[in-house]
Amino acid sequence: MLPFLNFLRGDNLDLLTITVRIALAVLCGSTVGLERGRKRRPAGFRTHILICLGACMTTLTSQYVVLELKMFTDLARLGAQVIAGIGFIGAGTIIVTKNRQVKGLTTAAGLWTTAIVGLCLGAGFYEGAIITTAVIIIAELLLSKIEYAVISKSKSINILVEYTDSSKLANIVDSLKKNNVYIMDMEVSKSREKKQSICAIFSVRLPRRTPYRILIEHISNIEGVLSVEEL
Repeated sequence: MLPFLNFLRGDNLDLLTITVRIALAVLCGSTVGLERGRKRRPAGFRTHILICLGACMTTLTSQYVVLELKMFTDLARLGAQVIAGIGFIGAGTIIVTKNRQVKGLTTAAGLWTTAIVGLCLGAGFYEGAIITTAVIIIAELLLSKIEYAVISKSKSINILVEYTDSSKLANIVDSLKKNNVYIMDMEVSKSREKKQSICAIFSVRLPRRTPYRILIEHISNIEGVLSVEEL
């Protein structure tokens, strides 16, 4: 704990303390929101600010009720409702695409963590809130690159192949086998967008020193294949 911030903690709910906590909530929320907005995620700059600010005000309100109004209540009660309630907003950012991919989990987790940061600031736990905000940004900017680098070298991938008719499936399978690609699973279904075409999802394991991009390019060149996408 930083001793020079002690005058902004505890039972001292004056105008300066409230202003500092609200300002830090806006700053921390906007910092996380800018990163999400830059990547054009569903919840961006303003959403993160409002969530962090709202959580901060929830804690401040709890303290005001106890310290100023002298009412007997649990200080953590309103904060607990924020932690539970933020799940409804987070769930709205999670979507399942037509290819059964789940997207928005990172944004939902970021919203939940931003709400916790707001609760920390409202309670005067400035160090924890600021450090957590910094760790969130590091995780989004730096650790995401490490994650993508690891995934790009993975030998087990899922690919979605859209082709014209059922007779082309054998050509695709034969081509995969000729390139020493092991097919672990395969699922075939009708395309929802193009009724005349067919989609197949392959779970495959690539041979050593074979980048997945080369495989996708190879499948794209097969006659009758309309599109290839990694899932």
